[in-house]
Amino acid sequence: MSSSHHRHRPARAPPAAPDPRNRWPGIPGRRHNDADDRGHRTPRHRPPVRPGAGPDRGSDRRAGGAAARARWTLVVPIKPLAEAKSRLAALGPLRPRLALAFALDTVAAALACPAVGRVLVVGRDARAASALRALGATVLDDEPGDGLNPALSHGSSTAHRLHPHSPVATLSADLPALRPAELARVLAAVPPDGRAFLADAPGTGTVLLAGPPRTPLRPAFGPGSRDRHAAGGATELRLPDVPSVRRDVDTPADLAAAHALGLGPATGALLESSMLLPMQATAFTFDPTTRSGSVLLDDGTPLPFDAPAFDAGGLRLLRPGQRLRIRTTGEGPARRVTFLTLPTFPDPEGN
Repeated sequence: MSSSHHRHRPARAPPAAPDPRNRWPGIPGRRHNDADDRGHRTPRHRPPVRPGAGPDRGSDRRAGGAAARARWTLVVPIKPLAEAKSRLAALGPLRPRLALAFALDTVAAALACPAVGRVLVVGRDARAASALRALGATVLDDEPGDGLNPALSHGSSTAHRLHPHSPVATLSADLPALRPAELARVLAAVPPDGRAFLADAPGTGTVLLAGPPRTPLRPAFGPGSRDRHAAGGATELRLPDVPSVRRDVDTPADLAAAHALGLGPATGALLESSMLLPMQATAFTFDPTTRSGSVLLDDGTPLPFDAPAFDAGGLRLLRPGQRLRIRTTGEGPARRVTFLTLPTFPDPEGN
């Protein structure tokens, strides 16, 4: 065919660069990109969604009524932020903000999972509801307001009523390292004809309870819930490669473990901006061979540190002039330095 038969089309303009002013809802200082390197969809600001009318990412069944498994409906409970995460009380005002960040990262990862059609959040905290709606979740009132298991029963029964062809799973709201691909593997392992659950990282609690369409989940969450769910006839999912789904966060030690897996953008940004405590010292000298050196307190006092102190902080390198968070114990020549990082942050319950 001669070139005269070709239509000349104008060249397409290159895609616009993302606007760095967009930020995560409820978490200051986080830039808004199309996706992070862990597979999360980045939240878009969306209009509020009526309960039960949340975004439905694809029909519950494939075109033509094929018998493939429908997309999942996930039910995520969230406490009032002022009451959440009491075992992180040592973090002071950061505690409720962390509870919200955990929920944001959990819901964002769940919505990015290809096996998930929608997320229903059950809770009565107005700030959390607004931020989670902006991610695309549907928010239900916490009914009857009698605790976690009644709230989950209410959320799952609502999910069955609104989406009768969708399997339903409850998911903990405190999974800040959650990967969409790992969640997809867990959901794919759920048997099509019965209830199943996934234990938490310590192996005593439960992070996910799932069942087929129109099947009551009978949640029994709380301390020791793994044994209760197993005794109630649910199948335990034993998957070796889903650490981010099992890593719920209740204590500073849990937060350190989630940090090692890789935190979601909301939690990561919050910790980066607050860094738990004010800076108290400056690195003065450091010998990478012996892993020892000294710091200068803000009052001008020099303090030496040894290799065990450096190693306990999980640090890799110190640069002279680097600002640090530390705790000191003892007096005079016996005064010792502890570098305050996630692995060493004090747990109020000694865990």
